[in-house]
Amino acid sequence: MMKFIKEAANVRPSKKQLDWFEMEYYAFIHFGPNTFTDKEWGDGSENPEIFNPTKLDCNQWVEAIKLAGMKGMVLTAKHHDGFCLWPSKYTEHSVKNSPYRGDIVKEAADACRKGGIKFGFYLSPWDRNSKYYGTPEYNDYFCNQLTELLTEYGDIFYVWFDNACGEGPNGKKQIYDFPRYFDLIHKHQPNAVIFNDFGPDIRWCGNEAGSARHAEWAVVPSELCYYGEIQTGAGPMADQGSLSWIYSTEKELGTMANILYSKGLVFAPSEIDISIRPGWFWHEEEEPHSLERLFKTYLASVGSNSSLNLNLPPTREGLIDKRDIQRLKELKELLNSEFGKEIAVTIEKVQGEPITQPIYNIVLQEPVNSIKYVVLQEDIAQGQRVESFRILIGSPSGHQYPIYQGTTIGYKKICQLQNPFAEQNPLLDDTRTTILKIQIQITSARDEVLLKEIKLY
Repeated sequence: MMKFIKEAANVRPSKKQLDWFEMEYYAFIHFGPNTFTDKEWGDGSENPEIFNPTKLDCNQWVEAIKLAGMKGMVLTAKHHDGFCLWPSKYTEHSVKNSPYRGDIVKEAADACRKGGIKFGFYLSPWDRNSKYYGTPEYNDYFCNQLTELLTEYGDIFYVWFDNACGEGPNGKKQIYDFPRYFDLIHKHQPNAVIFNDFGPDIRWCGNEAGSARHAEWAVVPSELCYYGEIQTGAGPMADQGSLSWIYSTEKELGTMANILYSKGLVFAPSEIDISIRPGWFWHEEEEPHSLERLFKTYLASVGSNSSLNLNLPPTREGLIDKRDIQRLKELKELLNSEFGKEIAVTIEKVQGEPITQPIYNIVLQEPVNSIKYVVLQEDIAQGQRVESFRILIGSPSGHQYPIYQGTTIGYKKICQLQNPFAEQNPLLDDTRTTILKIQIQITSARDEVLLKEIKLY
């Protein structure tokens, strides 16, 4: 048992996974025939003539992305309808037969480089237009298109796949050759991280609502992410049962209750993807989500050992909607307000007998009346280890009050003590209470705790 837990504590990310974590926050761009048909899923029969963005400006997209503080773009180069935003040599269902006749993938990639952000793409494996779909030849077709995108548009930081498949219970169904797809990516863009429900690098969080688990682990069973690199032996209970069905929608993915039954563990953190408005494609009647919801999603992703892939759908003109830009501006202003002024502290680590239960005494250099957030980061390069912790606050009288209980930390955990949209917590915002120090107690970990940063705001 102890040998396996030690192994679990030392499952480590690759360099490109670490780079992905540090991005934290990037943009999805859903754009295509659906933008003009007012649909979410096209059926592949759309006439390319309908695709005519008369004011398309990818530089404007990048300006909006940077306004929000995001560091990259993931463009839907092809959605389920099979329509390609680049002039692919392998299909006529593309921009080359539209009134636009440009190469939007190139324009987007060039705009990202000009604006100093990273570029990636989503290529839908499900293609409702291709005559090859549902046959062995389709994987050749898909690999040809994937190769075009990997070799003609410069550095790619992210290749995003979903697992949507088929035309219904009685329709054609395609067996996707994901290992072959991954090999192409490794060959042409070795620094690109790959998103897929089952790994190898990044996995889906299990919903598109911006919701997070109570404990988000980047170290998960290989039965969940079977394309990932197994870094441990089998769990001590693996021969007494099996994780015969485990999927991204499960509430418990990396906790002790399931890893003990695994045949091996992989490092595969989750991404939370959500659109800024109800639909993934632009619909004129829709409004962006509230600032409160977007901020909550930020905390549930960037602040909970995940990343945030926030969709910004261009209009039929080919521009990010001014309503969405305004909401992005508000979000950035709120983030600057909430995390713009760090409280100066000194930190003392008290190492007790168990190396898995250290205490961090944090003394404020100047007393304050309010603390809104405590931000914790593990040295994730060494593995994810903390299973639970708590935060206590000290008053001038010497009393300590527990104010927060948490589970995992991982790359980053933003512990929200005060919600800017709710009534203030009188314990943490009361002129009669001067806060001089707080204490962080790690109550459970899989090995020696290696916190990288502790910040107060």
